[in-house]
Amino acid sequence: MVKEELKNLEKNNDIVRWSSTILRLADDLGTSSDEEKRGDVLKSIQCYMNDTGVLESDAREYMRHLIHETWKKLNKAEIQNIALPQVFIKISKNLARMAQCMYQYGDGHGIEHQETKDRVMSLLIDSIPKWSNQCLRYIQVSHIHH
Repeated sequence: MVKEELKNLEKNNDIVRWSSTILRLADDLGTSSDEEKRGDVLKSIQCYMNDTGVLESDAREYMRHLIHETWKKLNKAEIQNIALPQVFIKISKNLARMAQCMYQYGDGHGIEHQETKDRVMSLLIDSIPKWSNQCLRYIQVSHIHH
């Protein structure tokens, strides 16, 4: 990023804030139970339970609500953006998307879940032969025309 873009980021940091919030809340939804058993620090769910006296299921539902509301804020920030490069916004939104994908079935990073493993395989590994074949065909066609 150039100097002016960094200044713009300082002034318009909501996009980073909202995508990071979604990451944090999705992570907490997926990992807090296992981490609590290991004696880790309290997560947003436990803090909300302590602050409000609600059950864990209600706290989890509230975190899902916060994620939904934060997506609205992130989308609004994207629409109102005039200062940050679109690629930066796309990366920020992809961070939030990745978090929800990674932690949807629990701790998709620290504890292996078959659903998460299948998703990663499908996205990264299984798609390579298809992508490679498409690229190869494109190169062959491009080479013929030149």
